[in-house]
Amino acid sequence: MLAVLGLDNRPQAKPHFRVRKTPEPAAKAEASTTAEAVAPSSYTPPQVADAYQFPGSASGAGQTIGIIELGGGYRQADLTAYFKSLSLAAPAITAVSVDGGSNAPSTASSADTEVMLDIEVASSVAPGAAIAVYFTPNTDQGFIDAITTAIHDTTNKPSVISISWGGPESSWTSQAMTALDAACQSAAALGVTITVAAGDNGSTDGGTGNNVDFPASSPNVLACGGTELDANGSTIVSEVVWNELANGEGATGGGVSNVFPLPSWQANANVPAPSVKTGGRGVPDVAGNADPTTGYSIQVDGQTMVVGGTSAVAPLWAGLVAVANQQMGAQAGFINPAIYAAKAASAFNDITQGNNGAFSAGPGWDACTGLGSPIASQLIPLLAPAGFTPTPTPTPTPTPAPPPKKKKKKGKKTIEVASAGKKVGKKTEKEAAKKAEKKSAKKSKKGSGKKSDKKGSGKKKKK
Repeated sequence: MLAVLGLDNRPQAKPHFRVRKTPEPAAKAEASTTAEAVAPSSYTPPQVADAYQFPGSASGAGQTIGIIELGGGYRQADLTAYFKSLSLAAPAITAVSVDGGSNAPSTASSADTEVMLDIEVASSVAPGAAIAVYFTPNTDQGFIDAITTAIHDTTNKPSVISISWGGPESSWTSQAMTALDAACQSAAALGVTITVAAGDNGSTDGGTGNNVDFPASSPNVLACGGTELDANGSTIVSEVVWNELANGEGATGGGVSNVFPLPSWQANANVPAPSVKTGGRGVPDVAGNADPTTGYSIQVDGQTMVVGGTSAVAPLWAGLVAVANQQMGAQAGFINPAIYAAKAASAFNDITQGNNGAFSAGPGWDACTGLGSPIASQLIPLLAPAGFTPTPTPTPTPTPAPPPKKKKKKGKKTIEVASAGKKVGKKTEKEAAKKAEKKSAKKSKKGSGKKSDKKGSGKKKKK
C-alpha cells in the first residue's frame, strides 16, 4: 500500500494560467504618447509553433492528447468558433469522468479558462490529434485517479498527457506525492509522456523561501517553465525568462526539489545544491512562451482573451510530442534522458537572460527555463525511443511501359494486329480474310473457264 488518500477534500492544486491585465485608461493615454510604450503583442498557438519550428508536414494524426482537469469545462460552440477563426476544424474531444468529475463550464473567471487554454493550445499546434479530457475532483485522490485512468485508458489511448495544475511541494503530504509520482512512473514505463506546468509564482512558488511545484518536480515528468517571446513569423527576435512579478503578472516557477533526488540524466546539468539532503531534482526541464504580455489569444465562454502562464507551455509541449509521435511512427515516451544528452543542446533555444527571483538564466540548463525552448525540427529526430528503427517508406513499384506496337509487314496476306483487343486490329484481320477469299474465288472461276474451252474444242475435232 502506497498511501491512504481521500480523507481530505480541500482543493489540492491550482491552475497555472495568467490572464493579461488590461491597462488602465490613464496608462493607455500615456502609452499613446510614447514610442516605447507599445501595447504588448499576443500570438495564436500556431504562430508560437511556427516560431519554434513545428513541422508543417505532421499534425499529430493518429495520436490522442490526454488533458487532466481538476475543475471547469468547455463549450463546443466556443471551440467551433475558435478553430474556425484559425481556419482549422474543431478537434474531436471526449470528456472522461473520473471519480464523479464532469465537464461543467460556468464563466470565464473560473477554471474554464484553464480547460479552454489547454484544449485550444494543444489541439491547434497538433490539429490532427484527438483530445481526451479527464475531469476529476480537485483532491489528491482525484488527481492520482485521473492520471491512472488516462494511462490505462484502452479506449482513447493517449500517447501524451498534459497537466497544468499543481502546488508547492510543501502543500502535499508525502503519501500523496509518493502515490502520484508512482502513477507518473507507470506512465513512463508504458511509453506515455507527461508534460507538467512548473508554476507561475517565481522561485517561491507562492510559499516561504524557495519552493518548486509538484507534480512538475516528479522525476518522471517533463517540467515546463516559461519565457517571454518576441517573434516575427518563424524568426525569434528575442526570448528571455518570464518575470512580471513587479506588475503582478507572475513569473515562471523553477528551482530545486526538496523531495526528489537528482536524477541520473541531470547529473551534468549543473543543478544547484538542494537545501535539504533528500532533494536535488532541478525544475524545469524545458520552456516555452508563457508571459501573459506575449500570451495566447483564446476564446473562453464567448469571450476572446489573452492568457499566459506555464499552463500554456504544458499543452504546447504535449502537442509537440504528439506531432513527433506521428512523424516517427512510435511513442516517444519518457524523453528526459534523450533531451539532456549532449547532442540535444542544438535542439533548444538557450535562454540566457532574466531571472525568476532567486535563480538567473545562463548558458545551458538553468532553474528558470531548463534547457530552453524547442527547435522542433532538430529535436524530433532525437526523441525516438531506444532501440527503435523507423520503418522505411516503401519505394513505389514503377508501372511497366506498354509493349511496342508491331508494324505491318508488306507482302503478307495476313495483317498482324497492332494492339491486341482493339477494334482496329480485328477489323484489319477480317478485311485480309475477305481479300484472300475473293482472290481464291477468282482463281476458281478462271480454272473452270479453261476446262470448258478444252471440252468444246475436242467436240469440234470429232465432227
